[in-house]
Amino acid sequence: MLVNLNDVLKQAQKEHYGVGLFNTTDSDMLEAVIAAAEELNSPVIIGTAEVLLPYGELKLIAPSMLAAAKRAKVPVVVHYDHGLTFDRCIEALKLGFSSIMFDGSAGEYEENLAKTREMVKIAHSFGVTVEGEIGHVGQASSEDNLLSDMYTTKEEAKAYVEATGVDALAIAIGTAHGVYKTKPQLNLERLREIRASIDTPLVLHGGSGLSDDDFKNTVRDGIAKVNIFTDLCLAGQRATEEGLKRGLGYLETRNLKVEFIKESVKNKIMLFGSANKA
Repeated sequence: MLVNLNDVLKQAQKEHYGVGLFNTTDSDMLEAVIAAAEELNSPVIIGTAEVLLPYGELKLIAPSMLAAAKRAKVPVVVHYDHGLTFDRCIEALKLGFSSIMFDGSAGEYEENLAKTREMVKIAHSFGVTVEGEIGHVGQASSEDNLLSDMYTTKEEAKAYVEATGVDALAIAIGTAHGVYKTKPQLNLERLREIRASIDTPLVLHGGSGLSDDDFKNTVRDGIAKVNIFTDLCLAGQRATEEGLKRGLGYLETRNLKVEFIKESVKNKIMLFGSANKA
């Protein structure tokens, strides 16, 4: 069934488990994520991001995601992740996404505040939830995610939520997007401080590549939504390599890719503690 962030994250926060956002740029990933969620009776969030649109155009993938969500046996949020421009966010709203993230974190604080507040006003008129971001989640291939002054503070988080009215808040505590070159250093004390200062569900970006303990600890300390994409790509890549090694045809390799990605998603669902929470 199609739902929004409020329908799944408030309960996750109350019961101390996390709900995974798995970006699905094609029908192979989409099939794998929905199948994993249904097998484990877990709520799930599917989506795509603005930077991923060259690999799966919004108008092409959106109808598939929405149809899959509506017929799923579990609650499914269809989320537009890291919306960088108003035009693309509005397009996602018009296409029927049940949730969007407006990401103004790379800009000046006041600009981020004003643009996010306006997006919240527009999206809420559609009945759509909004995720915002405060702080800086860098790229795993660079050193910027190691700078502690980029981390979100409890004061910033509280002021941002009060000023914008976002339904979920992505915070920076030491994770990064992409494949980690070195082990990330998570600031769990900062996470606990932010969790204690606001009631808004918290989001962890850059989840792919974290250890099992990292996931368990961040969910324990207040994360309600965890973003995963790179791990799904790596699972699909392993399946493709396995298919070539075994001499499988295109369609057999495609099905193997779905299975590999599904197992990766199931592993994350178990780590986040959302199995049997649908």
